[in-house]
Amino acid sequence: MNDTFRAALWMSGAIVSFTSMAVAGRAVSLELDTFEIMMYRSLVGIFIVVLVAGLAGTFSQVNRRNLGLHFVRNLSHFAGQNLWFYALTVIPLAQVFALEFTSPIWAILLSPLILGEKLRPIGLLAALIGFFGILLVARPNPQALDVGQISAACAAIGFALSALFTRKLTRTESITCILFYLTVMQAGFGVIFAGFDGDIALPSAESAPWIVLIACAGLVAHYCLTTALRLAPASVVMPIDFIRLPLIAVVGMTLYGEQIDIWVLVGAAVIFAGNYLNILSQLRLKPAPK
Repeated sequence: MNDTFRAALWMSGAIVSFTSMAVAGRAVSLELDTFEIMMYRSLVGIFIVVLVAGLAGTFSQVNRRNLGLHFVRNLSHFAGQNLWFYALTVIPLAQVFALEFTSPIWAILLSPLILGEKLRPIGLLAALIGFFGILLVARPNPQALDVGQISAACAAIGFALSALFTRKLTRTESITCILFYLTVMQAGFGVIFAGFDGDIALPSAESAPWIVLIACAGLVAHYCLTTALRLAPASVVMPIDFIRLPLIAVVGMTLYGEQIDIWVLVGAAVIFAGNYLNILSQLRLKPAPK
């Protein structure tokens, strides 16, 4: 089994987890703001990571040698995740996911700066095709900017940065170490931003299970994503996530009565085409097994 195929299997776990997070995030959005959601999610996450690492005997892998890189990685993800949770509440789920799928485009464009990977002409072409797909999905109106669409698009940049910094961390750090700092640092960010106004809401008995689901799904998603990124480059791993779009479109239609916008699907297909072009070029560059 080659590494690309194994990475695709790990990404299937991330797909289910991210979809679960979207449903749970919308369920608690009327009671908690995004910073509170992230704070409670991370606090539950700390307990789970410490428990699992203790049982697995991997807690000794946590070290302090790349704290700066962990900080930048988690700040990028914290910003992207908050924008994502906000977008879930104001625009259809399928549109959120379609705009989120521009993350691979940003990964292609930013990888030379962060990972030192060469930006090839095929990568630029994929980015241009993907940008055209963004225009089809968002259909921007200069007279009436959609805050939800802007939030989802900016969340994609945060996720791309997080994925690239994760890829860099996997060169030297274990998954336990990465997930530990993910929960601890983002819990700190959550406390600071949620408590900025001096009012942190407590989750009700009805919301508590959704918070636990968000925390568990988030950790499973990041474990799967981190493992996939260990096996293959970010520009190859992230486009595999595109299967989430038809899945979340069905979820939105079934649970929330959201209509499927044909232009969202067309735009997402164009974005996928650009990224798939990049995937094929990456596979051709790999030497044939001897």
